[in-house]
Amino acid sequence: MVPYFPRRIASNAIITYLISLAIVSVVFFQYIMLWGYIVLGITWVTAFFILTEKWSREWRTISEKNYLRNLIRVAVILRLAWVVISYFYYISWTGIPFEYDARDSLGYHEEAMWFAGSDWATIWDAYFGSGFHGVADVGYPFYLGMIYRIFGPVVIIPRIIKVFISTWTCVLIYRVTSRMVGEDMGRLAGIICALMPNFVIYCGYHLKETEMLFLEVLFLERADHLLRTSKMTFWDVLWPSLLALSMFFFRTVLGATAGFALATGVLLANYPSMKRGLRRASLVGWGVLCVALVGGGALMTEIESYWEDREDNVVKQRYQQTARGNQWAQYATGAVMAPMAFVLPFSTMVNVDEQYAQQTKHSGNYVRNFMGFFAILAVYEAVRRKKWRDLALPVAFVASYLGIVAVSGFSNSERFLLPGLPLLILLWTYGITTLRKQTYRLFMPWCIVVVLMEVGWAFFKLGSRGLF
Repeated sequence: MVPYFPRRIASNAIITYLISLAIVSVVFFQYIMLWGYIVLGITWVTAFFILTEKWSREWRTISEKNYLRNLIRVAVILRLAWVVISYFYYISWTGIPFEYDARDSLGYHEEAMWFAGSDWATIWDAYFGSGFHGVADVGYPFYLGMIYRIFGPVVIIPRIIKVFISTWTCVLIYRVTSRMVGEDMGRLAGIICALMPNFVIYCGYHLKETEMLFLEVLFLERADHLLRTSKMTFWDVLWPSLLALSMFFFRTVLGATAGFALATGVLLANYPSMKRGLRRASLVGWGVLCVALVGGGALMTEIESYWEDREDNVVKQRYQQTARGNQWAQYATGAVMAPMAFVLPFSTMVNVDEQYAQQTKHSGNYVRNFMGFFAILAVYEAVRRKKWRDLALPVAFVASYLGIVAVSGFSNSERFLLPGLPLLILLWTYGITTLRKQTYRLFMPWCIVVVLMEVGWAFFKLGSRGLF
């Protein structure tokens, strides 16, 4: 068992990134990223792997209290620094405290200002009455509007709140991974979560992802607690149910995935407390009741419309991408993208179509590409060691969610794939702890595969636009 993040893997991760960046920058020099994004990417990747390796060793032997204090301190400082720096950087870059081409961010901001200045009757009618347009668009504007009602439309305040929400998510990742995989890997998962570039960067956006991920991880933690507890109470059942329901108000597919994952965990989990037939049957009955209640309302109607329109949505998305000049987008079908779900999205290392947000997060996407090896390894080893029931809950969640996204028109969309990342981090840690001589031999070929991924994606992005 490997109880920390190995130094050799960290070193190879950095080298692989630098090789990938160098090849892409030289081969596609005309479309090289701006130097600021190159420096930012090198800094993120280097710091992520060096500090993950260093702290996973050093923080193994300290008390849980000291570990949590260190974890919270690192997560808060890193996120708060990014929020403040990005806030003033966006103002100097775009003239407003929002990132370049901030359509969704500005939309949420404007809706929250309307919310803060409207009476409750108008708000209720707009969200649940004559102006009803789907529950998935209600949660975050309502939450942001409440903040604006209390503090006023001060843009930086919700982002500071995101700092602490994201930090709490790191603590939850530590707790649930510790229970599922082990204390050492739980601590590693917490460190990875604290240092993960994507999680930090989203704290500086006016988007719903930070809050949505928190609800997701809290659901996972409470659902795992439910499956393990020896004395099930009403509140043990109610909390994961309410959390699953809350996710419908942020992204409908995510809520449906949470319900599927909980049902899978109940049926397949190998926890001692779940071996009692009556207990398992009662939880299944509760799930059926919840589905029946949801099935008669707006939530089920919306899910059905998503499913019935899935083919049209894919065609429409591909058409829009092609119309924007992305001529090869038609080949990114579900059959092509689904097998790569555990490593997507690919890292954008070229400057094309002013995709500055993708360039900002290219280091985090690279981490996902590189660490995908351990997610795949985790699934393989869980099956080989007959431990797959222990990971039934997280694997059901991440596989179903990423599978749905992969067959949609957003198979390489970083925002749509982001909810799978917390569960992937859990799988990464399990994959690391199962490393052995036979599987480690596959690691160096994987580094070559990652280089080919990054170079191939740059070729695809540029070639599909007819730029060479």
